[in-house]
Amino acid sequence: MKVFRYPNPNDWPSLCKRPSIDQSELQPKVQAVLDDVKLRRDEALIELTAKFDKVELKSLILTVPNSVEIDLELKSAIDVAWKNIHAFHAAQQSTPEKVETTQGVFCWRKSIAIEKVGLYIPGGSAPLFSTLLMLGIPATIAGCKEIVVCTPPSKTGSVDSAILYVAQKLGLKQIYTVGGAQAIAAMTFGTDSIPKVDKIFGPGNQYVTMAKQLIQQNGLAIDMPAGPSEVLVIADESCEPAFVAADLLSQAEHGPDSQVVLVVVGSENVLSNILLEVEEQLEQLPRKEIAELALKNSSALLVNTSDEAMSFSNHYAPEHLILAVKNADELAEKVVNAGSVFIGNYSCESAGDYASGTNHTLPTNGYARSYSGVSLDSFVKKVTFQKLSAEGIQNIGPSIETMASAEQLDAHRNAVTVRLKKLQNG
Repeated sequence: MKVFRYPNPNDWPSLCKRPSIDQSELQPKVQAVLDDVKLRRDEALIELTAKFDKVELKSLILTVPNSVEIDLELKSAIDVAWKNIHAFHAAQQSTPEKVETTQGVFCWRKSIAIEKVGLYIPGGSAPLFSTLLMLGIPATIAGCKEIVVCTPPSKTGSVDSAILYVAQKLGLKQIYTVGGAQAIAAMTFGTDSIPKVDKIFGPGNQYVTMAKQLIQQNGLAIDMPAGPSEVLVIADESCEPAFVAADLLSQAEHGPDSQVVLVVVGSENVLSNILLEVEEQLEQLPRKEIAELALKNSSALLVNTSDEAMSFSNHYAPEHLILAVKNADELAEKVVNAGSVFIGNYSCESAGDYASGTNHTLPTNGYARSYSGVSLDSFVKKVTFQKLSAEGIQNIGPSIETMASAEQLDAHRNAVTVRLKKLQNG
């Protein structure tokens, strides 16, 4: 990790840059994949899977078994996570409330499920069954009629048993063994095997993120531009250096393009102790080589005050923000830009990734300035309704007529006028 001591705020923008592939090179590559899948459908998907995943598939459809063999300890852990994630998202359900804005004029808003949603579940070196929990549970609570799941196949063409177990709990009959930008293309355009959806969810690498951004040009909605994982930790003398180091490495092991940022308040000793812990814990990680590459993209800052640390964090807009400081609750109130916040020494980011209940599909790359993480609302549309009685149109009709005339929209005015005349004439 690069270390910056008391950086000038004018230098913050350069310190907030994320690792990235040259967009001028990335975009045409991804666009070519989208075009190929749109044109050749399943044939293209099978060829691209052989090219990128080194797997020869005869079919892209994998039937979810009625019973999945899985380690009992893992099964129990998934069931705990399921309960908490379900409880948190079920609590987000809302009941429409009618508001009488004027006597005889009633307005309300209703949540209606998006009918067909596509869930992208990253696979490869680390099959993320937890992402299927995070996306599948709110999709089912919302009442989405069709849930399409795409995930990369393993080298044997299979799918991790934990993913299959979660799929079975969700009531899914089948999932599709395709990953990368080609999976996003499949759910966008539809193929011989994979249905077209209305909105696509799920994190991924920069190719997946670029594909999601490009398919918006085809009128398809996405959850957010969720790319490589990142965490920012604010720590002071009250922190446990071993905890902070573990949190940093938990994100660094995601992938070589992940990024972790440490901001230490006013203590050279705390900074040194944390960096030493990072070195020692890194040596024990099975994914050491991946984490090392991520750490090269990462930095540690020493600042004067917790307020300065929070100002830097709000400028960075992290996907995950951990507050390992003595005034953590107070500092949390000053958060403006973050995907999800973890307060205090015992609130590890892994809790949010797996089992606390909050959703782990969050905005990255600074998008926390304008995007929220996935929630129940992500799977519904908010449709507004209004109902006017005869008294209602009489009460607000004249105002509508005046405003329509001012905008020179005579047909708009007339839609009110004909009704008012009818009421006047009995």
